Amino acid sequence: MSRWEPGARERLVIAAVDLFTEQGYDATTVAQITERAGVTKSTFFRHFPDKRELLVAGQETLSRLLTEGIAEAPDSASPLEAVAAGLQRAAGAMGPMNRELAPRLKAAVAASTELQERDALKTVSLAAAMTTALIARGIPDPTAALAGELGVLAFKRGFAEWSESDRGTEDGLAGYALAALDELRAASASLG
Repeated sequence: MSRWEPGARERLVIAAVDLFTEQGYDATTVAQITERAGVTKSTFFRHFPDKRELLVAGQETLSRLLTEGIAEAPDSASPLEAVAAGLQRAAGAMGPMNRELAPRLKAAVAASTELQERDALKTVSLAAAMTTALIARGIPDPTAALAGELGVLAFKRGFAEWSESDRGTEDGLAGYALAALDELRAASASLG
C-alpha cells in the first residue's frame, strides 16, 4: 500500500460504495474498504471516524457552498432567488464522479436502515444551514425555514434526476436543481 499516494479520500469513498453495493453495508468492514482503496487503516481514520461517515463525505463542503451562494446573492434577491444562488454554487462543485457514484450510493442507502437514518440527518443539516444563511440575510424565521426546506428538496430532486439522466450529455446539475426549485415554487403556490 502506498502511504503517500494522492486521492486517498476519493478512493476510500469509491471503494466503500462499491463494497456496500456488492455485499451490503453491514457485511463491509473498514479493513475491506482500505484494502480495496489501497490505503492503510490509519489513513482511513485520518479521513473518516467510521464507515458510516464515508457516505456523507463532502457534507460540510456542500453546506458551505450552499450557504456561500445564499450569502452572495444580490441584496434584492427573494428568499427563493437566494436559495437558487446557493443551489447554483453547490451544483458547480458536482462533477462526473458524483454522477457516476449516485446510483450505487442510492442503492446502498436503500438497503441499510442505518444509512437511511444518516441520510435523513444530512438532509436536516443542509436545511438548517440554508435556513441560517437566509436568516442572516434578514429573512424572517418561518420564511427562511420554508425556503431552506424547499432548497433541500430541490437539490435532492435535481440530483436524482441528473444522476439518472443520460450520461452522454454534458448537462450540469445546476439546471436540474433549478428546474426542481421552479417546480416546487409552483407547487407551493397552488397550495392556496
